[in-house]
Amino acid sequence: MGHTVASVKIYNVDRSISKLVDLLADTCSMYTWIPRSMLEEISIKPTTVRNFRTIDGRVSKREIGEVLIEVMNERATTVVVFAEKGDADVLGVHALEGLGLGMSICELA
Repeated sequence: MGHTVASVKIYNVDRSISKLVDLLADTCSMYTWIPRSMLEEISIKPTTVRNFRTIDGRVSKREIGEVLIEVMNERATTVVVFAEKGDADVLGVHALEGLGLGMSICELA
């Protein structure tokens, strides 16, 4: 089984600053995880904190916010997790569906 890496452009709220980041498309992750430093560089501010369960069962608190993303000439706003050191950088299902790039269960059959 292969991995799919997507080049994703992220924008700040007024679209005056953008940054390109390569993210692993992960259909097991609800949200997109981007390094905190990269989000801070384009002035994205966290809006709240949520708990996430890791694959090994630990619970980690992470701040979340919202960004505008662009993939394959499609744009959408999405929830983003402020990833910390050791977290994976991923493009999650919420973003994929918002961009119209998700695959439904019916298409898999």
